[in-house]
Amino acid sequence: MLRYQQQFDFFDSEAINHSVRYINLADDTLAGDLDEVLRRIVSEVQTHAPALVFVDSFRSVVLASQTQNNPNNNLPQFVQQLGMLMTTWQATTFLIGEYFTETDTNPIFTVADGLIWLRQSVQRNSMVRKMEIMKMRGQPTLPGLHTFRIATSGIKVFAPVATDRYEAPRAPIGERLKMGVPQLDEMLGGGLPRGYSLLVAGPSGSGKSILAATFLAEGARNGETGVIAVFEQRPNHSQNATLAALIEADKVGLVDSRAPDLSIDEIVHLLLSEIRRLKATRVVIDSLSGFELALAPTFREDFRESLSRMVTALTGAGVSVLMTSELEDRYTDLRFSPYGTAFLTDAIIVQRYIEVQSRLLRIMAVVKVRSSAHSDELRLYRIDNDGLQIGDRLPDQEGLLGGRPTRRHTDLDNG
Repeated sequence: MLRYQQQFDFFDSEAINHSVRYINLADDTLAGDLDEVLRRIVSEVQTHAPALVFVDSFRSVVLASQTQNNPNNNLPQFVQQLGMLMTTWQATTFLIGEYFTETDTNPIFTVADGLIWLRQSVQRNSMVRKMEIMKMRGQPTLPGLHTFRIATSGIKVFAPVATDRYEAPRAPIGERLKMGVPQLDEMLGGGLPRGYSLLVAGPSGSGKSILAATFLAEGARNGETGVIAVFEQRPNHSQNATLAALIEADKVGLVDSRAPDLSIDEIVHLLLSEIRRLKATRVVIDSLSGFELALAPTFREDFRESLSRMVTALTGAGVSVLMTSELEDRYTDLRFSPYGTAFLTDAIIVQRYIEVQSRLLRIMAVVKVRSSAHSDELRLYRIDNDGLQIGDRLPDQEGLLGGRPTRRHTDLDNG
């Protein structure tokens, strides 16, 4: 036990036999006399008067009682006596054991004031660890399974962020954030209202990530810090020099986890940690498509519900959120998200490809800005070295959303 504990950051060799004492009860346990085991435990506790007591593994005591033909091996009586002693020690006692099912009949489950159940599951190439507070006598607990990770610092628990079921009425729209593209600010009705969540949906290569980086860069120009969670390619100087420089200057925090057992709760905790560290006001998730693929398979089934919790937690923290979502351009319907989650966001910008005179062009539109007037125009835009440049409408074309618009006929054409 000492050899393996040394791998963790919290291990302090100077604490051994001073503030931390290891007592080996293996021989007493193997002898099969539970009375002797109990006597040794009581003797050590009375000698050292510890604040914390750990019995590891308590299942060894259970197995010894089952295999030895000894009249003193009365497990229920042993557990009852141990339980009574634990209440008089004024110490917090942890009984650690390996149990294969939650329905194991063990009297210790009823004696203990709290029961924490740890489990792990393997699916494809990911192993996910979860814990559940089965009971904690005298106090409420957060229900459900909470993912955790074993790291060099010990155990990190990612409990779901508590969110109110009913949101408070939204205050009237006040300050608006500039997007970094003046024409887009005009289309949004003056910019993105502070505290809103924005979904930018479009096919590959339509400039979603560029718009997200511009959003963060505009915030930095106005003295705001930001956070970006990347699930595709990590920003570098060859792809986006401005964003890479902001990350290097610590004006934008980067969340870039490649763990195979990633959960949304863990990402929310990482994001909130960076938000608090930088006092960030702008957050980018790039992209939801990559996010889903980065999750462990077991978390993809309830991706929609988890995404709702994430958006609520982030907007509840007072930040403005921009999320990108990749869509396949089918030209048969106007979709905003493959997950049916467009209703979760306060604003939506959609990007499409169209063909005009054998050229591939891009168009953009603001689909909604909750509780605010906005443009309903389909505007051309292009991507150059300076980012997104939004142009004019195509007033002489119709059927733009079909991908292959046709020239509109006017009275002049007929006469």
